[in-house]
Amino acid sequence: MGGELFFLGLAVAVALVVGRVMAGRVPVPEPILLVALGLLMSLLPGVENVRVDPEIVLNLFLPPLVYHAAFLTAPRETRADAGPIAIMAFTLTCATALGVAFAVGWAVPDLTWAAALALGAAVAPTDPVAATTVMKRVGAPRRLVTILEGESLVNDGVALTMFGLALAALAHEVTAADTAVELAKVVAGGILYGMAVAWVIGRLRPLVREPGAQIVLSLVTPFVAYIPAVQLGLSGVLATIVVGFRLGIKGQGVLQPASRLAGQVFWEVLVFLLESTLFVLLGLEITDVFAAMRGQSWPHVAGTVLLVIAVTVLLRMLWTIVVVPLLRFRRFETIDVRQRVVMGWAGMRGAITLAIALSIPLGVENRPLLLFLATCVVLATLVGQATTLAPLLRRLGLGESEAEVKEEAAGRAAMLEAALARIDEMAADDRVDDRTADVYRQLFELRLDRVRSILDEEDERPEMGKLRKELVKAQRDKLGQLYRKGRIGARTQRKLLHELDLEDRRRASGGH
Repeated sequence: MGGELFFLGLAVAVALVVGRVMAGRVPVPEPILLVALGLLMSLLPGVENVRVDPEIVLNLFLPPLVYHAAFLTAPRETRADAGPIAIMAFTLTCATALGVAFAVGWAVPDLTWAAALALGAAVAPTDPVAATTVMKRVGAPRRLVTILEGESLVNDGVALTMFGLALAALAHEVTAADTAVELAKVVAGGILYGMAVAWVIGRLRPLVREPGAQIVLSLVTPFVAYIPAVQLGLSGVLATIVVGFRLGIKGQGVLQPASRLAGQVFWEVLVFLLESTLFVLLGLEITDVFAAMRGQSWPHVAGTVLLVIAVTVLLRMLWTIVVVPLLRFRRFETIDVRQRVVMGWAGMRGAITLAIALSIPLGVENRPLLLFLATCVVLATLVGQATTLAPLLRRLGLGESEAEVKEEAAGRAAMLEAALARIDEMAADDRVDDRTADVYRQLFELRLDRVRSILDEEDERPEMGKLRKELVKAQRDKLGQLYRKGRIGARTQRKLLHELDLEDRRRASGGH
């Protein structure tokens, strides 16, 4: 067992490294590269017979992915559009799951209803990462991004609850009344348990001050929310969502300011590794999937694939453009048809769909076919929708508005002015010496000048950006020279280089 895990880990690591190297050089979406690399790894000696238990996929990957998405949800904006988010998440997720279940049940007559619903629940939730990344880069309306992120967060919980009911139906026969009672228990219990965990973590947070311990606590939190809830027969996903959302509202969850930057980097790397590993694991299972489907009629399989993709994509377009406006919900009336078209087309599937599909129990009949169909939906939406979303946004004229740029600049200006005022107060009260006050005053005034240039509609000239890069390069080169000559030690060099890296990161993310 230890040898199998070693080869599996090695195969995943190699695929991730090669995938990152190739991502910027090959005109193919990175998830597809990772699937292909996983497929190649599955052919290597020592790896061909190694497979991951579906329970491990469900319990190891889902909690941190769902928690991270909930944690980063914008609380005020999400509350403002709670109606559209709830309508999209609940009605569209249920409609997609049931629509796909009916379609695949019609196309594959020997498929049980519970198995068909499991597939429907797997492909129902959207993954906003690809969509919102494109939308933020192009500058789409902020409200549209918020609705898509909020919808994806809630529909994860809805879809996984339906998936749990489907698994229960696969294990034993259930009635409609049993399903209703179980659903009420799962949903209400998961929410209440999540609120309890959030309360406990919120009380522990002030007691944990060491940065490393804070990051460990943030890592443990989603598993404390998810796994016990599942063991109690409750919705672990809803519990995890509630915990992430509640801690996010309270301000950066369990991370104190001193460890916040390190925590953000840690979670960015962790989420990247988890999502990328899911695609590699899928590639590792592809050979088994094809082997188990040797007796299938491939023209029939191809037709089923096209049917499931068509139902998944077209139902969302129909829902956002036609059905939702018929509901005449007040908040939806302010979303014009162009934005509804984008909402419909931004329904890519990704890591959550793969995690659900990979967690279908091994003993389920037609599992290879279900996994293959879910895989095709993910790859088709990533290739067909993610790559065409940016041109669609530009075609519809949904670029970044000047008002949003001004709003952010005004907020930054107010922050910097408050800091400068505080420096003057402390200098006047002799709580800080004049030399230190002057250093910080110059730093904040330089940042404020740049922000005011945005408010005054004075764009930075290209040569200014080039000059900044040259100045940073000169500083890095000088640090290298000082270290080689023995003027500074390695610790000092790393500290100063870290400061330069932070400044680069702030500029890259729009900071000043």
